[in-house]
Amino acid sequence: MWEIVRPLLPPALVRPQGGGTQNTPDEAVFAAIVYVLVSGCAWRALPPCFGISKSTAHRRFLIWSRAGVWARLHQVVLDKLAVAELLDLSRVVLDSAHVRAKKGGDLAGPSPVDRGKPGSKMHILSDRAGLPLVVGVSSGNTPDGEGLKPIVAELQRRHDPGSGRRIKPGKFHADKAYDRDDLRRWLRGKRIGVRIAHKAIESSQRLGRHRWVIERTMSWLTGYRRLTIRYERYGGNYLAFLGFAAALCCYKRFIRLTT
Repeated sequence: MWEIVRPLLPPALVRPQGGGTQNTPDEAVFAAIVYVLVSGCAWRALPPCFGISKSTAHRRFLIWSRAGVWARLHQVVLDKLAVAELLDLSRVVLDSAHVRAKKGGDLAGPSPVDRGKPGSKMHILSDRAGLPLVVGVSSGNTPDGEGLKPIVAELQRRHDPGSGRRIKPGKFHADKAYDRDDLRRWLRGKRIGVRIAHKAIESSQRLGRHRWVIERTMSWLTGYRRLTIRYERYGGNYLAFLGFAAALCCYKRFIRLTT
């Protein structure tokens, strides 16, 4: 993955007064960020084997996150999957999950499922096989349905690397949390088939044949321990970790199916 990430990184800044840590190898910093994401450790707990300080690793993570490196990395890996015909957009599945926000901050609100404690909600849209296509973060008290339009719109802004056409999923699946007439009308206006469970009419279990993949995707992402509890005060930093984890999930599938 380092070979994919390297051309996406912004050039290192050189301080006019000299000094600083611009000579620290980017590859070592990248490896340290992967370790933090996977292990969930604090920056100050980075092992000395990486040969970099905690402040250098954290600073470089912030610089790369603000430059949009992780979102571009995710898109590059998705493009590789699309070129290899390993993405199935005949069906897409959307779901969300709550995470506790230990330090509060932006994109954090009283969680209705955690006694009103500060929390955030991650929104995941996957393809038919469960590969994460789009990720997002909102405050813990945001209704699930509010995340549908921006997530689907983000997917439709992208282009298929093979044909150059805008991406349009075939059918959209979601549970009862998205049971709103305005959302159904909006999706049909985009010419997307709608399969959202109706409250008090049908069981979510009837959608399980297609929706179980998103539960597996959530399991993949929460396997990265930095995502299980939000320690970042700024929501954009948590979103960066989430986007990086999604890119890693897609990359692992790409390697598994092409080697």
